[in-house]
Amino acid sequence: MKTDPESHQRMTQRRREGHEKKQASATAEKGLLIVNTGTGKGKTTAAFGMAVRVLGHGMKLGVVQFIKGALHTSERDFLGAQAHCEFITMGDGYTWNTQDRDKDIATARKGWNEARRMIESGDYQMVILDELNTVLKYEYLPLDEVLEVLGARPDMVHVVVTGRHAPDALIEAADLVTEMRIVKHPYREQGVKAQRGVEF
Repeated sequence: MKTDPESHQRMTQRRREGHEKKQASATAEKGLLIVNTGTGKGKTTAAFGMAVRVLGHGMKLGVVQFIKGALHTSERDFLGAQAHCEFITMGDGYTWNTQDRDKDIATARKGWNEARRMIESGDYQMVILDELNTVLKYEYLPLDEVLEVLGARPDMVHVVVTGRHAPDALIEAADLVTEMRIVKHPYREQGVKAQRGVEF
């Protein structure tokens, strides 16, 4: 539908006024609990986009990667080399590779101890807990303990949690939740393997 210039101007003026009104009323600042979940691609990728923003502002970033420890990722190489980033990887690979529940629980606990240290210190403006949802799904960590730490985080610490199957209680506690869903995927539909720069 084609809009004439005057109608377009009126429409964009209303949008600008609405935006300015929202901006004027949004005066609070707080550390956010952000959850990226769903079966679609992009949960970790979106989190690391925020990581780049944080580092671009000269803020301190903490990252704990659960599950993915056995996998090489270029984002770990890049972000881990930045002066204001502490990047810790804990995990021995996907659960279908490890096949050792007791070992996975012990590894998750080590990762959570590092995450908890980062969060409770208040020294990090953002802490990314990559694949924590997977850890919670398999009950490698007690959900109540995780929620208690996240709920008691210092005022200006943002925490980003990624992974499929976010628990309902975590979604309820979060300030921002995004669910990624698959529309098309080259691996599923075309048999295209994971590729550098896209998946890792």
